[in-house]
Amino acid sequence: ILLGFGFCVVVGSATTSDGCFFRFDYTGCGSSQGNLEECTIGMWRKDVLSILDELTDGPQILVGSSLGGWLMLHAAIARPDKVAALVGVAVAADHLVTSFKRLPIEVQREIEEKGEWKFPTKHNEERYYTLTYDFIREAENHCVLNAPIPITCPIRLIHGMKDGDVPWQISLQVADRVLSKDVDVILRKAGQHRMSEKEDTKLLVNTVDDLIDKLAKLT
Repeated sequence: ILLGFGFCVVVGSATTSDGCFFRFDYTGCGSSQGNLEECTIGMWRKDVLSILDELTDGPQILVGSSLGGWLMLHAAIARPDKVAALVGVAVAADHLVTSFKRLPIEVQREIEEKGEWKFPTKHNEERYYTLTYDFIREAENHCVLNAPIPITCPIRLIHGMKDGDVPWQISLQVADRVLSKDVDVILRKAGQHRMSEKEDTKLLVNTVDDLIDKLAKLT
């Protein structure tokens, strides 16, 4: 399953390399129905679990990008029997909540009064995403880095050290918090947030292929 801010793809069975996958947009994103401003992390978590429960057969490899990396962790916690391995790309676990809490208190209060936060980004014309204050408060219920993360499957975390959106140190935090012993962290010195260069894509594909081979040998 490949998960990003506005999309999710389920990448085939964990034990085959037949190229089968699912792709979907979260509620309120892309082609999916719903109002983005009314969505929450909890709603998107349910979206991912619904795909696992209703459209997949057997354990899956989840590939989570950015916010999707956060959601893939929740999927692995909630459905351990359906998740064989994880591949995270610029995992943004807890990032929105952490970023908000780092703002000066007076700025946090202003956001609470206005009811919205213009979260800076380089990835659209407006240069920000509008997040409601309620979205941030609800997201606090889904933070995972404040305690051991009960995930024991193989995990591969890829992060660009030139990522201007999500600090690469978050991937190290995830690696430290998960209970799994089979964890590799790969840092790309020149990698950006979207990891969209040819060599970045090649690394991701090879990482998924290696996991498929590894899991196939265990069955």
